[in-house]
Amino acid sequence: MAIPNFEQVSVLVTGGAGFIGSNLVDELLARGARVRVLDNLATGFEHNLAHLENQIEWLRGDLRDAATCRQACGGVEVVFHQAALGSVPRSMQDPATSIAVNVAGTSNLFAAARDAAVKRLVYASSSSVYGDHPALPKKEGKEGTVLSPYAMSKKMCEELADIYGRSFDMQIIGLRYFNVYGPRQSPQGAYAAVIPLFFEAYRSRRTPTIFGDGETSRDFTFVADAVRANLLAAGAPAKSCGRAYNVAAGQRTTLNRLAEMIRKLMGHGPPPAHTAERPGDVRHSLADLTQVRKGLGYSPQYDLQQGLEVTADGFR
Repeated sequence: MAIPNFEQVSVLVTGGAGFIGSNLVDELLARGARVRVLDNLATGFEHNLAHLENQIEWLRGDLRDAATCRQACGGVEVVFHQAALGSVPRSMQDPATSIAVNVAGTSNLFAAARDAAVKRLVYASSSSVYGDHPALPKKEGKEGTVLSPYAMSKKMCEELADIYGRSFDMQIIGLRYFNVYGPRQSPQGAYAAVIPLFFEAYRSRRTPTIFGDGETSRDFTFVADAVRANLLAAGAPAKSCGRAYNVAAGQRTTLNRLAEMIRKLMGHGPPPAHTAERPGDVRHSLADLTQVRKGLGYSPQYDLQQGLEVTADGFR
C-alpha cells in the first residue's frame, strides 16, 4: 500500500510538539499537508517546531478541555492523535493524572472528531497493552493483564476507539508503538526513555544505569518507521479500520546489548551500573508484524543499528 497524497489536506496532530508528533509534523508538511498542532507542552517542546516558523497553525491547549478539542478538530479531515502522558514509572507515581489525560482526554478528542465529521482518525496506542502475556512475539488479540496504570489507560483508549468506531461509524486505526526512539527524544526529566538516557550518559562520560539485570529485552522502533506507519494508516482502506496494529522493528535487543551498541557509537564510556527492577515493567517485548503488513502495508525500514547511528549524530 502506498502513502496517500496529503497535498492541501487539513490535518490535526495532537502532541505535535512532542518527540513523535514533531517528526510526524515535518513529514506531513513535506508532503503538502495543511497542519494544525494541538499541544499543552506538558511533555513537548516549542523548540521541536521552531524551525517551521509560520508553516503550521499552533493551538496551545489541553485534551482534558472539551471545548479545546472541538476547536482543534474544526475543519480537519484527518486527525493524528499522538498526545499522551507517557511513561510507566510516571503512571505508577501518579495514576490519576495519567488516566485523566490519556483516557478522558482521548474521549474528548474522539467526540470532537465525530462532531466535526473527521474522515480518518489515527491514534497512538502502546505495546504495554500486552501486559503479562508470556508469548513472544506479541500478536494482536492475545493480550494479558496490564501491569501499570499507563498500560491500562492505553487499553482503555483502544476500547474507546472500538466503541466510537462501531457506534458512530468512524474510521479509526490504532498503532501499538514498541519503544520508539530517535532524533528529538529528550534525555531530560525523571521519566526519560532508556535510549536517550544512554546516549546522554555516554556523551557526558557518565555511567548509565540499567534497572534489573539488563537481560530485559525490547523491540526498539526508529521514529521514522512510526511516522511512516501513521501515514499508511491515514490512507489504508476502510476495511483496515476498527483495530490496533503493532508498529515495531520486529527485532528484540537486551538492555545490556543496547548499552554496548551505544557505547561503541559514542566511542567511550564505562559499562552500565545495575539497580533494582522497576515495578510495572514488562520483561520481554517483541512484535509480530503480520497484521500490520496485511492491513496497512507497513514494514520497518530501519534496524536498530541504522536507527542508533542516525540518533547518535544529534548527541555527538
